[in-house]
Amino acid sequence: MNTSPGSETSEEGEPLLGTRRQARELALSLLYEADTKEVAPGVVLADFPIDPDPFAADLVGGVDAHQSEIDDLIRRFAKDWTIERMPVVDRNLLRIGVYELLQRPDVPTPAVISEAVELARRYSTEESGRFVNGMLARIAEEVRPEALAD
Repeated sequence: MNTSPGSETSEEGEPLLGTRRQARELALSLLYEADTKEVAPGVVLADFPIDPDPFAADLVGGVDAHQSEIDDLIRRFAKDWTIERMPVVDRNLLRIGVYELLQRPDVPTPAVISEAVELARRYSTEESGRFVNGMLARIAEEVRPEALAD
């Protein structure tokens, strides 16, 4: 994974799609580590041996700063699931997705959902893609209703 200062960016300085996916994978890895070690995500981010991609750092820092609000929203929409019972990967993909839906209006809603679903399919259980898709779609209907009306 290329997290060096020379990572590919658009003319506006934003990571390109491929590096955004890599940044989400790195963010997922760091959040997974924080969750399993039961430490704040900011601690894991601070201990990371190199400067992570700025988008990955924003995702981890944003989840850390807004985790209470994010987890409350996930709990509200998780039918028959407690957040603690969710697979660690799913829980942290939902946290990343909800953070993006709430705090990153520059990231289109379909991109937030499809990227989280792709990572769930790649790194979690057989049912995780559908679960993450359903959860984020329902949450997006509430927090970004105009984005889904198009």
